[in-house]
Formats: sequence, C-alpha cells, structure tokens
Amino acid sequence: MLGMCHCSRCRKVGASALAFVKQEQFRLVAGRENITTFKAEPPYKYDRNFCSVCGTALGEVLSDMASFPINAHCIDGDIELENTFHEFVSEKPCWYVIGDDAKQFSEHPHE
Repeated sequence: MLGMCHCSRCRKVGASALAFVKQEQFRLVAGRENITTFKAEPPYKYDRNFCSVCGTALGEVLSDMASFPINAHCIDGDIELENTFHEFVSEKPCWYVIGDDAKQFSEHPHE
C-alpha cells in the first residue's frame, strides 16, 4: 500500500511518499549499524529512522509493528503501487494541491 503523509515531520525530511510493508515480508540486508532513530511524540505514532552516514530519511525500517511505512523514495527501482490515501491533510501546506481521488484523513487513518 502506498500513502502520502502531509504532516510537518514528513515534509521536513522529504519523505511524504510512504510504502507500507508487512514485517514478515521485509528484510533489512545491510547497514543496520548506520541507522539512527528519532522517537515520535503524539499525535504521531511512528518513530523515524535515518541513515547516520548520508542523512536519508528511511521511514520506520526498524519497527517491530506488524505493518509500517518506509520512505518510498528509498526503494531502488519502480514500485508498482498507486496512492491509496493522504494522511495529516490538516497539516498540508496551502500551496499543495492534492490531485488524485485517494481517501483523505485529517490525521492517521483509522484502521
């Protein structure tokens, strides 16, 4: 599943396109020792992981949740997913226009 986050945290690190993955289908193959974590505070529920070498926002690659988001821009090659939702639309800047018909949520989508 692919979603767009418009919260100020995601926008500031350039990681608003999020690919949600299932824990059992994800495998970190290298570089775990180079990952730094920034702890989330409410209303945000996801901690943020960053590469301590290059600063790239990774999403939540160290999460122990059943499903978690990864910065879609970190995935090598094309991913064959279409956007299914926009979250934190309440924090979207006024100059950004949502141009698709994906569902919109004021904060995190209700599961």
